[in-house]
Amino acid sequence: MTIRKKPGRHPEFPMDTMIRVRMNQIVLHELDTCAKAWNTTRSDVIRRGIHRLYDDLNR
Repeated sequence: MTIRKKPGRHPEFPMDTMIRVRMNQIVLHELDTCAKAWNTTRSDVIRRGIHRLYDDLNR
């Protein structure tokens, strides 16, 4: 029998920093549309976007 790990956040990478972002209604609508289409949160959409932009820098 194997021991199952608890689901949830990784303790090695805590998400304990919060930032505020200003955006207009158009960008907010785009963010919400992406979050709904990907069935995820606004924060996750923003993090994915940052990862993609960062990856593009390293190409």
